[in-house]
Amino acid sequence: MSGRSAATARWHALGSTAVVRVAEPRRLEPAIVAVRRVLEDFDRSCSRFRSDSELTRVNARAGRPVEVSTLLQDAIEIALRAAELTDGSLDPCLGRPLELAGYDRDWELIRGRVDLAPAQDGENHAKLVLRARRRAAWREVEVDRARGTVRIPSGTKLDLGATAKALAADRACAAVHARDGHGVLVALGGDLAVRGAAPRGGWHVHVTDDHSAGADAPGQRVRIESGGLATSSTVARRWQQGGETMHHIIDPHTGRPAVTRWRTVSVAAGDCTDANIASTAALLRDDGAPEWLAGLGLPARLVELDGTVRDVAGWPAEERTLEPAGSIG
Repeated sequence: MSGRSAATARWHALGSTAVVRVAEPRRLEPAIVAVRRVLEDFDRSCSRFRSDSELTRVNARAGRPVEVSTLLQDAIEIALRAAELTDGSLDPCLGRPLELAGYDRDWELIRGRVDLAPAQDGENHAKLVLRARRRAAWREVEVDRARGTVRIPSGTKLDLGATAKALAADRACAAVHARDGHGVLVALGGDLAVRGAAPRGGWHVHVTDDHSAGADAPGQRVRIESGGLATSSTVARRWQQGGETMHHIIDPHTGRPAVTRWRTVSVAAGDCTDANIASTAALLRDDGAPEWLAGLGLPARLVELDGTVRDVAGWPAEERTLEPAGSIG
């Protein structure tokens, strides 16, 4: 990402890379402070990998109401909204299938490793997956705002990875803009939000499979001036377990990593959360993704496994500014 006269900071956060850019360079340090505060709050509330997080406590007490912060209530309601809008494709109750696939720790501890867990024979592993998967369990999640509690169904675990990081980007970006009123961009891996007046020429963004691959990686440069942009991929986070290649996009119908024709989907929307919901759901919709995204009017770039690119709903064919987009629902 680049922008004339903009100032940038980056660090590791939420299992990914946090990037903050401000249109007014002297506002960079206060922006860093504000973003760090938001991200730390999200980590304490929503992390599946911290033993002391609120989400870990909710998962450990499945079947019982657990008192939680307003932030976690918000994050869970956003995850349930995503499930509703995508007909259950983005089911937040897939924590156990993710663990069975080997995604049971922070990504930095998984990257590059093989055979993360002892291999199960096919029949036993299939039984474990079936026991771990409860179809449409998300409909049984209860968020009680009056009591400040959350209850998830017995035998399930929540994973908020499909929505919480994008929500954190939106809220961190909003926090900086509310404080300073200047243009700001906040990116967490492939999830990006902007607020306020952009630098001259807009925020320049390199859209690619993996945000950490560098500016020379295959992809496309676009400009964004408002809203959010999210990229979801089945190739950026892969690992080996029991001789199989795994990734973190779980198909709720099988409880296993999704089989899809798309390697990467990027979507622009009114905010990062909606962009992320749409990009992840598109991977799971497979052949129906382009028509679904076009029907929503969300500009999108879909990349097939062989590298073929398909643009829909006004996604630019060359570097130019993405027009502000609406919401998924």
